[in-house]
Amino acid sequence: MYQCAEERGFTILALETDLDHVHCIVSAPPRFSPAMIVGHLKGYTSKYLREKFPHLLKKCGKEQLWTQAYYVGTAGAVSQEIIRRYINECQGK
Repeated sequence: MYQCAEERGFTILALETDLDHVHCIVSAPPRFSPAMIVGHLKGYTSKYLREKFPHLLKKCGKEQLWTQAYYVGTAGAVSQEIIRRYINECQGK
């Protein structure tokens, strides 16, 4: 995911994964919509995981690896430290 962000011109500031979801803090220029960022990350990781784990292709076929759902919030009224703490506390929940 970090490589995807770097290649496309935005930055992942924090990243935590769980069994069925990912939390990340992203800093991006205004030319990137949240939907565009999510699309880049989901597309990149789907391709990467299918290449690294070929059995996913057999299991999922050409179906989407990720759901279309996502949540986006802004950090305008909350500091990055509070968001990082939230992500860290969600680890494993």
